[in-house]
Amino acid sequence: MNQPIQLSLEQQFSIRSFQSQVQKMSREQAQEFLVKLYEQMLVRENMYKQFIKYEWGLEP
Repeated sequence: MNQPIQLSLEQQFSIRSFQSQVQKMSREQAQEFLVKLYEQMLVRENMYKQFIKYEWGLEP
């Protein structure tokens, strides 16, 4: 587990595509987008936590 996690070619392409989209945004659009993205990351984190708790039998 000492090796860094590598991204697949598809993921690398996705990053380049995302980068291109972000560069076309205004500053305000980019800031709004970042806030929404952060919110989605937190929701995903909560979903993972709930799923793990359920799978480990910690919640019904």
